[in-house]
Amino acid sequence: MQIVVFVLMLSVLVLVHEFGHFIMARLFKMRVEEFGIGLPPRAKKLFTNKGTLFSLNWLPIGGFVKLFGEDMDDPAQAGSSEAFFNKPIWQRAGVLTAGVIMNFLLGVFAFGIVYTYLGIPTKTDKVIIVEVGKNTPAEKVGIMTESQITKVTFENNEVVFSGVSGFIQQIDPLKGKEIELTLVTKEGKEQIVKIVPRLTPPQGEGALGVALSDVEMKMYPIWQRPFRGVVVGVTESWAWGKEITVSLGKLLWGILTGKGVPKDVAGPIGIYQVSKQVYKVGWVATLQFMAILSINLAILNIMPFPALDGGRVFFLGIEKIIGKRLKNRIEGYVHTVGMFFLIGLMVLITVRDVIKLIRP
Repeated sequence: MQIVVFVLMLSVLVLVHEFGHFIMARLFKMRVEEFGIGLPPRAKKLFTNKGTLFSLNWLPIGGFVKLFGEDMDDPAQAGSSEAFFNKPIWQRAGVLTAGVIMNFLLGVFAFGIVYTYLGIPTKTDKVIIVEVGKNTPAEKVGIMTESQITKVTFENNEVVFSGVSGFIQQIDPLKGKEIELTLVTKEGKEQIVKIVPRLTPPQGEGALGVALSDVEMKMYPIWQRPFRGVVVGVTESWAWGKEITVSLGKLLWGILTGKGVPKDVAGPIGIYQVSKQVYKVGWVATLQFMAILSINLAILNIMPFPALDGGRVFFLGIEKIIGKRLKNRIEGYVHTVGMFFLIGLMVLITVRDVIKLIRP
């Protein structure tokens, strides 16, 4: 079942991407020869609509769009007003970038559903425990995650604080001294514990051994949540987009400098392993993971590298600058070399993922 969900997830991402190309091409009155569900070989012709053959293919991963007019060496295509290459540069660029936009919008939409269900992240003055470290003072006295710290007492005097930063500021001078914390658990019960903040906690841990947050998942009225969820989805997608861009930059830098592929970069097998863990958590985590993958696909495809949508847009930029089209064969050779490079890189990463699996 996990494999089915994984394949379905990837197929949705690719089909949404290809659907973006299809819709934009239709909008600009370009002829679309075929919209394929899955990858060839073809299993069945489904139907034809406005000159486009919709087909079902044997490999159940994603799909493809075949545009008319990408081969300018063909006289029939070169002389047609419906041909891709006979359209203005801005329209061709619109078709090429439409897939990227659709993947970004899918990420926004998926994040929006997640936050509509979980609640809208809202910054508050509360101090909420989101993680308790092992073998820490907090774990030893029985502090649980999702508890809220409501009161701090030292030598029978209440220590006033507001928010996470205020709490940390007040706790700092009390390290090594016994304090009393009043908490409200996620079940709504009051819990009072006595604890001694550590003077010298291990690197990466705080004095209490907890991770704190002042963000609460607020359940706004149901009619507001979808709209608020989309707003949060845009912010989340943009943040992941920046994170993914930085990671891809490190990947390219590692290849160019001979340092190799960073350890945290995964191929299909590595992504599948992560998806298995996510699937066990539930549908919300799975949808969130799909949103991240969709943003990842958008960022990857917009990069100005041969064989990617961004690479083809780059050639349109050259055409605009020099004032004439490059020979179709030249661009084709460049994209072929780029495709072989990407396939080789994917094979390398996949082999490394396999080695990780078989090594104890």
